[in-house]
Amino acid sequence: VQLQASGGGWVQPGGSLRLSCAASGSIPRLYQMGWYRQAPGKQRELVANIVSSSAAWYADSVKGRFTISRDNAKNMVDLQMNSLKSEDTAVYYCNAVALSGLESWGQGTQVTVSS
Repeated sequence: VQLQASGGGWVQPGGSLRLSCAASGSIPRLYQMGWYRQAPGKQRELVANIVSSSAAWYADSVKGRFTISRDNAKNMVDLQMNSLKSEDTAVYYCNAVALSGLESWGQGTQVTVSS
């Protein structure tokens, strides 16, 4: 499965961005979809994910500010990011895990939060 992420960019602190990720190609049943991020000099970290039953998980650092949503029919997952902070600056990666355990990654989209 191929994952295509979009929606990154530059925003001032306190602003909002919405990331979208669409799966294409030979799509197995996707169990879990989510977003990771990697800031310069840091390890990639899980930001949020959502399983097929719509149960969502968020990193403590983004709780209350980010919302993940999923359209199972379209095999898409979005990440609404509000009240952005400079520490949210990173490359954001879309991730999908199939029921078979097969894991796929998108190409990454840059999010820059600065004044």
